Amino acid sequence: MTETTTAAADSAADRSEFGFDVGTTMSEGGRTGTIRTPHGTIATPAFIPVGTKATVKAVKPEDVDALGADAVLANAYHLFLQPGADIVDEAGGLGAFMNWPGPTFTDSGGFQVMSLGVGSKKVLTTEFAGKDRSDLQTVDKERRMANVDEDGVTFRSHLNGDIHRFTPEVSMQVQHQLGADIIFAFDELTMLTNTRAYQEESLERTRRWAERCVTEHFRLTQERSHRPYQALFGVLQGAQYEDLRRRAARDLGAMDVDGFGIGGALEKENLGTIVGWVCEELPEEKPRHLLGIGEPDDLFAAIRRGADTFDCVSPSRVARNAAVYSRDGRYNISGARHKRDWRPIDPECTCYTCTNHSRAYLHHLWKAKEMLFSTLCTIHNEYFIVQLVAEIRGAIEDGRYDELEADVMGRYYAKR
Repeated sequence: MTETTTAAADSAADRSEFGFDVGTTMSEGGRTGTIRTPHGTIATPAFIPVGTKATVKAVKPEDVDALGADAVLANAYHLFLQPGADIVDEAGGLGAFMNWPGPTFTDSGGFQVMSLGVGSKKVLTTEFAGKDRSDLQTVDKERRMANVDEDGVTFRSHLNGDIHRFTPEVSMQVQHQLGADIIFAFDELTMLTNTRAYQEESLERTRRWAERCVTEHFRLTQERSHRPYQALFGVLQGAQYEDLRRRAARDLGAMDVDGFGIGGALEKENLGTIVGWVCEELPEEKPRHLLGIGEPDDLFAAIRRGADTFDCVSPSRVARNAAVYSRDGRYNISGARHKRDWRPIDPECTCYTCTNHSRAYLHHLWKAKEMLFSTLCTIHNEYFIVQLVAEIRGAIEDGRYDELEADVMGRYYAKR
């Protein structure tokens, strides 16, 4: 980006509305901090509940606030398709549209448009493992819902089959209309099964797309000076390869972005190591968001190595399928043993659900197929993860991280 472009953008919107202050740090990279946005602050580490379609499924915005969440994340792909980014813009942006007063995130849509076609388990199973790009292009186009080229991705809507196209510029335009405080650069999703050669090709394409996102982001920032400044995070790919991950971190770290998203295919057992690789290369003064992570062991591993914020659909998704979290592990409330169990989901939890309702009542709601079941279990699960990360934040500040991790993990996974 030229100095002229940056200066023009800074004159159009107050970039100082966004910032990140590092607090307490750990020797392995973990830290506390505060992200400042036009709609409030986020104390980090922090878990960000996912409100895919401008709603955290089954709960009101007031419930999300009450469970302690500082921010929510919505999905650009889904809101682009329905109701349309222009509708959200007309409402005053994502927060106003959903009546959420706090900070908001939107992802780029890259994961969704890619995961519907080549590169996803929905189409690309083990029969295609290890294939390079040219091999993938031979897959029956009727089975592929997304096609990647240098300029962007052409994809079919999962709602009605209509054909759409996302480029880095389109993703920026959609996300500026959605108006979230933090937005992400458009990137290409790869799988662990993609060849090393394809990972390298894709990584370079994602770098070029990130440069285009930066240029378009600041053009739109100047054009839309009536809106608060939106922070742009670059997205790091590189799969399981250390050199590619570090290269991506160095490349994006040199760009004029406000923070970073750590994305792509991750081997669970190597998650902490991969986060460590990239955080060692990234500027310390900018926040790092780990995309799509929310299980307790993953949170501890990632926070230890320097990740600041996280989002994941898992707490709400599993709640709607009767799985609930407790200090002693996750279990299914649908089981017959809970029919006359008058204890709360977790006796140590102080969420609305655990304070007011028993396992027996929740079991009844599940059996009766009552909508209230999803609401109550989602409140509990989101509260559990949000508060766990808040507890981790406190432990970093007090020098008790190792002690807390041993206690929480020892209990949570004891029955495995």
